[in-house]
Amino acid sequence: MATQAITKDSFVHLHGHSHYSLLDGGATIPGLCEQAKAMGMPALALTDHGNLFGLIEFYNTANAAGIKPIIGCEFYVAPGSRFEKEAHGISDAAYHLVVLACSQTGYRNMLKLASIAYTEGFYYRPRVDKESLGRFNEGLVVINGHFGTEISACLERNDLEAAVQAAGQYKDIFGDRFYVELQNHADPAQIAMIPQLLQVARRVNSPIVATNDHHYLLKEDYDAHDVLCCISMGKQLSDANRLHYSRELYLKSPAEMRQIFKDLPEACDNTLRIAEMCDVKLDFSKRHAPVYHPPKDEKTGLAPSADDYLRQLCLAGIVERYGSMNDAISARLEQELKVIQSKGFSSYFLIVWDFCNYARKNGIPVGARGSGVGTLVGYVLGLCNVDPLRYDLLFERFMDPSRSEMPDIDIDICQEGRGKVIEYVREKYGNVSQIITFSTLGAKAAIKDVGRVLAMPLSEVDKLTKLVPSAVGTTLDDCLRVADFKRLHDTNADVLRLFQIAKRLEGLCRNAGMHAAGVIVCDKPLDEVVPLYKKDNDIMTQWDGPTCEKMGLLKMDFLGLRTLTIVERALKLIEAAHPKGLPPLPADTVGGKAAGTHPSEAGRPGRLDIEHIDLTDQRVYRQIFQKGQTRGVFQFESPGMRELLIKMKPDRIEDLIAANALFRPGPMELIPAYCDRKHGKAATPKQHPIMDKILEETYGIMVYQEQVMRICNQLGNIPLARAYKLIKAISKKNMDTISAERKNFLDGAGANGVAADRAAELFGLIEEFGKYGFNKSHSTRYAIVAFQTAYLKTYFPLEFMAALLTFEMVDADKTADYLDECRSLPRPDGTTGIAILPPDINLSESDFAVVDGTIRFGLGAVKGVGSKAVEAIVAGRVNAKTGQRERFRSIFDFCERVDMRPVNKGVMEALIKSGAFDSVHDNRAAAMAALESAMQAGAKALDARKSGQESLFGGGGDSASTTTAPSALPKIADFTPREKMSFEKAYLGFYVSSHPLRDYEELLEGYATVTSQTIQDPNRREAIVGGLVSKLARKTAKTGRNAGRAWASFSIEDLTGSVPAVLFSDEFEKYQNVVKPETVLFFKGVIDRQREEPSLRVTEIYDPQQVVERLTKQVLVQLHGVEIEPDLLSRLDQFIKSHQGPSVVPLKLEVVDSSGPEPLRVQIALKQGISLAKDAKGALQALLPQARIRLLGPRDMARATQAAQGTAPAFVRSGQPAASAA
Repeated sequence: MATQAITKDSFVHLHGHSHYSLLDGGATIPGLCEQAKAMGMPALALTDHGNLFGLIEFYNTANAAGIKPIIGCEFYVAPGSRFEKEAHGISDAAYHLVVLACSQTGYRNMLKLASIAYTEGFYYRPRVDKESLGRFNEGLVVINGHFGTEISACLERNDLEAAVQAAGQYKDIFGDRFYVELQNHADPAQIAMIPQLLQVARRVNSPIVATNDHHYLLKEDYDAHDVLCCISMGKQLSDANRLHYSRELYLKSPAEMRQIFKDLPEACDNTLRIAEMCDVKLDFSKRHAPVYHPPKDEKTGLAPSADDYLRQLCLAGIVERYGSMNDAISARLEQELKVIQSKGFSSYFLIVWDFCNYARKNGIPVGARGSGVGTLVGYVLGLCNVDPLRYDLLFERFMDPSRSEMPDIDIDICQEGRGKVIEYVREKYGNVSQIITFSTLGAKAAIKDVGRVLAMPLSEVDKLTKLVPSAVGTTLDDCLRVADFKRLHDTNADVLRLFQIAKRLEGLCRNAGMHAAGVIVCDKPLDEVVPLYKKDNDIMTQWDGPTCEKMGLLKMDFLGLRTLTIVERALKLIEAAHPKGLPPLPADTVGGKAAGTHPSEAGRPGRLDIEHIDLTDQRVYRQIFQKGQTRGVFQFESPGMRELLIKMKPDRIEDLIAANALFRPGPMELIPAYCDRKHGKAATPKQHPIMDKILEETYGIMVYQEQVMRICNQLGNIPLARAYKLIKAISKKNMDTISAERKNFLDGAGANGVAADRAAELFGLIEEFGKYGFNKSHSTRYAIVAFQTAYLKTYFPLEFMAALLTFEMVDADKTADYLDECRSLPRPDGTTGIAILPPDINLSESDFAVVDGTIRFGLGAVKGVGSKAVEAIVAGRVNAKTGQRERFRSIFDFCERVDMRPVNKGVMEALIKSGAFDSVHDNRAAAMAALESAMQAGAKALDARKSGQESLFGGGGDSASTTTAPSALPKIADFTPREKMSFEKAYLGFYVSSHPLRDYEELLEGYATVTSQTIQDPNRREAIVGGLVSKLARKTAKTGRNAGRAWASFSIEDLTGSVPAVLFSDEFEKYQNVVKPETVLFFKGVIDRQREEPSLRVTEIYDPQQVVERLTKQVLVQLHGVEIEPDLLSRLDQFIKSHQGPSVVPLKLEVVDSSGPEPLRVQIALKQGISLAKDAKGALQALLPQARIRLLGPRDMARATQAAQGTAPAFVRSGQPAASAA
């Protein structure tokens, strides 16, 4: 677009900030460019504080608006050397200096300086110095003189000569490209300084230039910018002693600037002169990807080209993958190589192959994800173990032959090896950097930040933020569609003010971070192409990933995938347990499959070859997927996904691929149709033979983008590459592309013999379902990884769960869930459940470990015990003289032998209270009482070792026999069982010594009508659930009649698992003081099956005493005939009369006569019941000590009814034999 014409009345802003001056600039780049264009400005400079974050966005946006972009930066300049970092505070650390690039050389020097500022000079702020400015001065224009610069600092202390000297230094460096800056923001001090600045300019013979240092866009944006500054400084708007910016720092018009400097017109004219000088053109066509240099041929001594070497590797890979070449493989390979080589991408594929090959050789699991899985070249190179021909994956979904963007193969890497692989790439290819990311002020964050600055009550701000919809990308305008938010906006003046300010700040950059996976790889020093940023010890680009790619840089995603780490850990545990060979694969009696063997890696009989397991193994599908027992199974463990699996009952890998693709907003509505058609409950509709064949795998449903591409190609004669463009157009509602391809499809379908109206109907189906289509390549890869984890869980549950717990122990909730899972997990030998042993100072390692058919808790999973402490404990077990492992015999022995510097008092307390010292001291309270003296003895032993002395027994701390302190513990009472359990829960996340519910087992058995295991029964609607309260979360309703009122979600933990529960507002207000974490309660309510997994909508709550008083259905007094006394009935009658109340429970007497050959039972229902208040059961037991008194709850009575009907035994409780029904 042509730029605006320069006239004598024009003006160009050369000093101004966007929101990339983080929390200081309040204008967006599009806003600045649009406003400059509207004002008729021919050019505009962007000079953000210390960085070039917005450079490329600004360059492109300004050019699109028809104004010349002037690339600049307001650098910070160190007072001396950038390497000197001894200033007394931030104000002394650096001066300001506006620098503009006027040529290509200047642009390159700008990149260098911006990088140096962060990587070498950072001290409070990113800083350059005069040495670096001198070295990289060419092509740069410098403006100096506003408040904050070295010149103005000298003038502020009335030192004109120092100001002249400073200006002279810049003049010496930059010559006639140095300008003295004048500003007038209606500040008396600033205005008073203008004559002095003019004097400085005359004395060093440098021109003057006018600037306005704009920090926000419009004059009316001042208040919002003032709030932004308060957010940055952590201040409130009402704080008197805070920084206040001028109200003049907006983007002023040329007329305003000319009026302000009407007495110094040359200062405005020089902005135009500088704008004409500055002429930087960026080249977006260059690529800066590194080149792979193939090794020389051993026979010829010559190195093949990258194209030839890639072909060689692919041909070798085909033999390895397929055994031999065939026509289909050859055609696909040639097609892919032709595109790759024509675009010069062979080096890219070889680099990816190189680091994946390095990873595999070093035992680091890797694998491609996403559309890169669909390449045959990638498969035969070993980038991924998914055969694209077997799963009908398309190369065109990965790479469009008509476009020249760099390809992007995302690589999943074992988390523990990710750093090693990146370091390998850095060492081999030299120029590697992490990538910056920018977080912006979203709707919720803007409300919180502005509310704090305005000093609004926290409760009001919380109420507002909880009304913000949780959908990604929600804007403040979206919030106005929420009725309760709109009501507050319209009726509350404070809320309206907050909203108006937040609206102006919404979308501004808040801070910079680091991309979780992406790195940039370059063929030259990075700071020649991209400015660099440093945070802590991480070097990053100053541009985000997409911007780096626009500039021709190669972006690679090294995604640390925890699942690969878990799988690798499990495989190592399996090999350690079976070094001579894997156990046999048991016969599948249900599936009719004979016993077999697990695949193992060549030369390693105990190493399971996870990439060659049988993906058709029906035991895995039945035991894990069809039952929804997928906790810990990659991508399939959410409650909603488990519910989907139970309905789908997958029995092939294609079902898992489909489940992965369908379980997303939008396509979820297709799940019922898929399940019904799979199970024959609904017929698969016929559309057209070509279409039916393509959709056969998914029962006539368009699940994948690749299917839609195939239909467009085979039915409508649209090339596959264009078909993918059509899919993207459908998802983005690009009607121009859709309309053009509709005509092409209709023509192509007509050529294939499809009538016009039928073709239009079929294209309508493509439009409808194409928007839901998912990338099959990605779904296939992850479905296979999911099956691998399920296979491990099925056949090697001990090793898998130990690995899973090791790498999930950072998440306490997940750890608790997985520990619960261990209790009910089927084992290959037919038994159920895995015992979890507590941590032990003598036996536990850092990680969870498999020990004799159990899993031993890892020391690293004890809350408060860090990795350094664990290393010290493990090292302390080894006798330094003999190299033998020796047990700790006491807490004193422990403290003397272990380096206690990382094992502080908090660590010791965690170990004792979690039970880790139980193997040497069975009294935890006594161990705690001895802790102080034991640690003091340990400190003395450390001092002795440091001084080279040996301990009393000559061991110097190296022998288990070393001890200088008494090992006897104080004789005090141990913690109570409840205290022990409380500590165990706090430090381990689960109970070891017992369980709080053990005291309530009989109540749970008799009164809880549903457990965590039986709530799935679809025939149940109402339920009573008993257990411990956990995961309690108080929330506020956002909409509806209860808007603004509190409600709560929580879990009810019983002895086999947990049940999600909710207390809506009315019930929460009634019971909020009752529902507390770790409290044993009984909950009556309705089972809600509308959400991802069944939950309980609670209507009533009872404590254990209340549940007995209110829910007991019958009191049963059991007596043997030989024990019956003559006055029994009269005594019972007196007891009944004295135990009456508002709530009376029926009482039944059962007499058992065992004197005959068969027991005779007689039941007598007494006319009057009793009240169970005031421990009536205990009183009745005291009255009839020989009797067995049983309180029968709802579950007991249900069992009795079933027993009477012959469908279940009567009164069966844990550990009790069934009694005969009366």
